[in-house]
This record gives sequence, structure tokens and C-alpha cells, in this order.
Amino acid sequence: MIEPHAPAPPGSPPPWKAPGGPGGPARLPVRPGTGRFLVLAGVFVCAACGLVYELELVALASYLMGDSVTQASVVLSVMVFAMGIGSLAAKRLRGLAAAGFGAVEATLALVGGCSAMALYAVFAWTGDWGGMWASGPRCLLVAFSLATGLLIGAEVPLLMELIQRIRRQDAGGAVADLFAADYVGALVGGLAFPFLLLPFLGQLTGALITGAVNAVVGGTLVLGLFRRDLTRRARWLLLLANALVLAILASAAVLADDFERAARQAVYGGDVRVALQTGVQEVVLTGGTHGRPLDLFLDGRLRVSGRDEPRYHEALVHPAMTGTHTRVLILGGGDGLAAREVLRHPGLDRVDVVELDEEVVRLARTDPALSALNEHAFGDPRVRVTTQDAFGWLRGAPPASYDVVLSDLPDPGITASTKLYSQEFYGLARRVLAPGGRLVVHAGPVASSPRVYWTVDATLRAAGFRTAPYCEGGRHAGFAAGPDRTPADRTPADRSRAPRDWGFVLAARTEPRPRLGQDGPRPYVLTDASLAAGERAARDTRIAGLPASTLVHPRY
Repeated sequence: MIEPHAPAPPGSPPPWKAPGGPGGPARLPVRPGTGRFLVLAGVFVCAACGLVYELELVALASYLMGDSVTQASVVLSVMVFAMGIGSLAAKRLRGLAAAGFGAVEATLALVGGCSAMALYAVFAWTGDWGGMWASGPRCLLVAFSLATGLLIGAEVPLLMELIQRIRRQDAGGAVADLFAADYVGALVGGLAFPFLLLPFLGQLTGALITGAVNAVVGGTLVLGLFRRDLTRRARWLLLLANALVLAILASAAVLADDFERAARQAVYGGDVRVALQTGVQEVVLTGGTHGRPLDLFLDGRLRVSGRDEPRYHEALVHPAMTGTHTRVLILGGGDGLAAREVLRHPGLDRVDVVELDEEVVRLARTDPALSALNEHAFGDPRVRVTTQDAFGWLRGAPPASYDVVLSDLPDPGITASTKLYSQEFYGLARRVLAPGGRLVVHAGPVASSPRVYWTVDATLRAAGFRTAPYCEGGRHAGFAAGPDRTPADRTPADRSRAPRDWGFVLAARTEPRPRLGQDGPRPYVLTDASLAAGERAARDTRIAGLPASTLVHPRY
């Protein structure tokens, strides 16, 4: 608290000139120019920390709940709204600017630093992320966004008051200096999060260290530069508060690895063999030893299950391989399982695999269980792997260079994948197909997401293809992790709502027909009868008149 002062008598200097007064010049231990520089340096660091908190909430919400556009919009809009409210509320603290700023920074460091761990804990041990926004964990996300925004917004008027108390200047100049330091700090924080904190420290430890930096800088600025504006009691309270915050953050950082392992076991079960954060996504492998089926999770979604993967990969590959197939392109498929099925066909000259995540390819080559499952497909000299974004790679690919293109990509409902299910993307795929060539697209589950599935079909038609939709049943309906984890996973009665099939669309310039070649290998599961049944099942869900999805107008 700042020491109270008696009202100035008539004729005395303005209040801000009263030595040590609430609005008067600050009694600094350094020269005013040095003090002003230190305040702006503190603004720079605090702004960087604030943006890291924002990006952390957006990244974690997108990972846990999917649909990154929606999550980013909700988090950022709530935070910006709260920043305005925080700025208004901080007007009442202008007379206590030093003490108020110190309290705000200590609270912000605790809230922002612990937000990722708290949200991940709720996700791991409850999994209740489905349903409406009224669900508890989603409300917790909004609460953290609101609290963080309120505290960030409260910084501006308090910092403005402190700067003016060091050296009085016109309001425009003070605002320009303050916001210049704030915006440059935000730039540094925005770049540090994806290129430094996330890859080297991870989401949890990165947020905790950011909170510690925030607490140290905020506390040092107030207790070091403005300590003479605080009572002895206020100084001790602020010192103890910052020490407590740092102790909590340090303890959490020490326990972060144990916490992450326990949370991961709560999400994926106790059989996690590999867990790594690549530059693209989180990759988790479970099982694959002692007779337990191998499961591959990408960003929390069950991408490959040893229980049912032959059904998926046979349905994806074999209908498209009927006909000429000397040159095959696989978009995605870094696990090597689609390549395994392609290599079963005679007459192959070359198989090109374009996968974004090189770590997935490395695991497909070196992990004993995964490489055994894909039958060491990437060791075949006919297979060439390129680690690149499929969209960018197609733009530079020579025309009419492939007989078959297999799009083995994540579900189109995932926001990050929408450009790979756009009309422009399919136009590029059509360009690389030779005359008579065929494209097959994994289009997500049919029964549970018919609108998404038929939007893929409409988009392919808009790109100049004729299409033949079909699906394959027998999808394992057990536990789903990540954004697909909902309360429906908990009871057998509700589990029937989980996806039970995979949807595919076979496309060509002429009318295609899903069938098995007479001279090709006989699949273990797929038959002509099951393909015909899959065609009928898919067509029964048809939704007509859906518009195509494009880069500038995604429809998924």
C-alpha cells in the first residue's frame, strides 16, 4: 500500500509534484531515465509472457478439443473482452499503482503458469470434453481465458501511471512508448512459443517457466524500483506472495514429468511405449508387445489400431489398385501400412510416400512393433519417402505422373486437415493422375458424420472427378483419446454412438467402380461382396446439394 498524504493546501504545486504522493513523482533509487528504461523493459517481458499464456491456452484447447479455429476464436475473443474489463477495473488502483501492479503480476504468473497443467489434469482424469460449452472442463477453459485477460488488461493503466510518475510527459508520447514496448514483447513471446518453448520444454514446463519469469520481473520491478512508494508491510506481503508463487511454480516444474506420465496413463492406459512431441504433433505408441495390439495416436486421436487396421488399409488401397498401377503416390501414410498393402500388388515400379512428420516415418522404420506391422515396407527399394506438406508437394509434382493416388490423411473434420480436403487440393491431385488414373480419399466415418462425408464427395465432383462412395465396417469402437474422447466412451450403451465405420470415395475422370482386381492379391478381410455392401450403405446416407469445400470457404 502507498503511504497516505494530507491534501495539499491552496496554492501548492499539483498533486503529481508532491514528493512521494499517490500521484507525485516516484522516489526512485536510480535516475529517472534509467528508471523509465527499466519500466519499459519490464513491459517488454510481461507482454511476452502474456502472449505465451494466450497461445498456450489456444494450443491446448485445440489439441484437447479439436477444431482449432473455434477454440482459437473462443479463447482470444474472451481474453480480449476481459482485457477491456480489466483496464476499466484497474482505474480504481491508479493511486496504488506500484502495489497494484505487483499484485497483478504475481496473480498473473500463478494463473498463467498453472493453466496448462490444470486443464490437462481435468482432461486426463475426467475426459468430459464433449457436448455443449456448458460442460465443466470447457467452462474451466473460459474461466482461465477470462482471468488471464482481466489481469493482462489491468497492466496497462497501472504501467501508464508508473511511467508518468517517473517523468511527466504528454499522454500521447507515454502511450506510444508503452505500447511500443508491449507490442515488441508480444512479438518475442509469439515467436518464442512455437520455436523455443513448445519444442524444447513442452506445453506444461513452458507455461510454468513463463510464469516464473513473469513473477520475477514483476516483483523485481516493483520491489526494486518503487519500493519507497510501499509501506513496510506492503513490501513484505508482496515479497511473500512472489516467493509463494515461485515455490508453487518450481514445485510443479519439478513434478511436471511425473505428472505428465500419470496423465498420459490416465488418457492412453498404462501401456505407453513411445511418447514424443514432434515439430508437427504429439505421437504416442501403445501396446505391440506381449500379445497386446499396437495403437498409434497422433495428437491424441487413435490413428492406427492393431485390432482393425487391416480393414481400413485394405479398403483404402485395393479398390484403387484395380487397373494399371505401376506408379503409386501415397499422401500421408507415414506409418507404412498403406505402402504395405500397395506392395502386395505385382507390376509396381515406384511408390512415392509424402508424409509431413519425419518422426512418424522414423518410427515406422525403427520401432520393432510398428515396422513388423507394416512388414518393413519402407525398406523396399521401390518405396521413396518425402517429408513435406502434401499440398505444397503436389503443386510442384509433374503432371500425369501417377496411375494411383491414395489420400491416407486424417479426418476432414479436423481443422488442420481442411486444406487437404479442398477443391484446390483435389485439382492438384487430378493434375498428377495419368489418363485412366484413380484417386481414393479417406473421407471420415459415414454413419456418424454423413454431412462431412458427402461434402468430400461434392468437393471431388467440383474438382472434375466422377465418384463412387463406399465404406468399410468393423471399426473398433473402444476408447478414443484426445479430441475424440467423450462421455460416450464410458458406458457400453453410449459407445454405440462412436464411429463404427470408415468412409472412402473412389474418384476418376470416368465413372469408377469399387471392386477387386482378378489378378491382384486376395485381401484378408475385404471381398467383392463386402465392397458392394459398403457401396449400398454409403449411398443410403446420401445428402444431396452440399456445396464444395474450398481454401477460402471450408465447409467441414
